[in-house]
Amino acid sequence: MTTRPLSPLTMLLSRHTRRRAFIALLAGAAAWPLAARAQQGERMRRVGVLMGIADDAEGRARIAAFQHELEHLGWSAGRNLRIDERWGAADDDSIKRHAAALVELKPDVVLVYGGLAARGLQAVAGPAMPIVFVGFIDAVAEGVVANVAHPGANITGFTLFEYSISGKLVELLKEIAPGVARVALVVGRNNVARAGLQRSLEAAAAAFSVRSIVIPFADAAEIERGIGEFERQGAGGLVLAPDIGVVVHRDRIIALADRHRLPAAYPYRTFAPGGGLACYGTDITDLHRRAAGYVDRILKGEKPADLPVQAPTKYELVVNLKTAKALGLTVPDTLLARADEVIE
Repeated sequence: MTTRPLSPLTMLLSRHTRRRAFIALLAGAAAWPLAARAQQGERMRRVGVLMGIADDAEGRARIAAFQHELEHLGWSAGRNLRIDERWGAADDDSIKRHAAALVELKPDVVLVYGGLAARGLQAVAGPAMPIVFVGFIDAVAEGVVANVAHPGANITGFTLFEYSISGKLVELLKEIAPGVARVALVVGRNNVARAGLQRSLEAAAAAFSVRSIVIPFADAAEIERGIGEFERQGAGGLVLAPDIGVVVHRDRIIALADRHRLPAAYPYRTFAPGGGLACYGTDITDLHRRAAGYVDRILKGEKPADLPVQAPTKYELVVNLKTAKALGLTVPDTLLARADEVIE
């Protein structure tokens, strides 16, 4: 078989094709470092997260809302943002340990949940590290910020509730259990909002012609003893304060209310799935979503000192009909119509 020689035109086209391929190869090679530089050009920022609660489904939902809002604002984990989390900072020892670990990582800003955890982080981090909190009750009274409009320090954020919440819970309790003649506020001994919550409780109790007492506690034993003594006097109902201790002892408190057949109104929706009768309080997930906006602004150069402390704007009402039935209570249809969630 003989091979026919290539025509001059074919040879010319072949040379052009090879030259185009070579030029394309050079162009591609030149583009690689440019693409790599473009990808590497965006600065990686670091956000710390310190949670004063356990790593549970509810806490995860709050952080998921926080991260989702950050993504909406242009911050993507792994691309231009790294998030370092520490969970369970609910006492002095754990707060110091977790706070120190986060400070070592030199984050650009830290999101912290819980007033106790926020104070501990601020003490460890010093005045330079920006902090956004969710969970203080009265940041001015606690000496954390100078005033609400202009915090004047390295910390700002979102308050967890207003003092009137205990009065609202008394109103909710009476709506579900009109036979209640005595109401007890269960609140941590060291809760800085205790006096304000008690005033609101007493005002609401007087309006509904019921007697009120306070059951302060420092540990689980005091909760059990206080609720047991209160139940023995009859016709009682419980109001639980927004308190980290109440959250920590959530399951025990619900079990005690069930054992003593006491109707109870709780400050957070997390109590309802475990058997809590009725819950009314701040939508904490929404606060974490809003906190992402402050983190975004700080990452873009604004100072916490110039960002006003904000109050809750969204509240949730949840009713557990199964618990109501077990207590022999009939929940009014008007209340069910207002509920954000009804557990049957």
